[in-house]
Amino acid sequence: MKKSELISHIAEKAQLTKKAAGTVLKTLINAVHKTLKQSGEIRIAGLGTFRVIKRKSRKGFNPQTKAKMTIPAMKTPGFKPAKALKEAAKGGAMKSDRKK
Repeated sequence: MKKSELISHIAEKAQLTKKAAGTVLKTLINAVHKTLKQSGEIRIAGLGTFRVIKRKSRKGFNPQTKAKMTIPAMKTPGFKPAKALKEAAKGGAMKSDRKK
């Protein structure tokens, strides 16, 4: 699914204009960026947790030249999927799709 398709889907399901749905999506993305920049984490029930992962420096090599090098320590974004997302990926029903 592309971003434009996601915006269309949000607009349809939430009964919004595509412009309003685009603003909602942009706001969500900006909130994730801002929170991760501050080394925080965002938990979204049913989706998962976005957080900053701190990697230690390590030894490596350049695959082209085979020269040994040290890969510096860095921070990288990480995502841990929620149980509901894992089930959906396996083909299971989402909670919102289940009949009550």
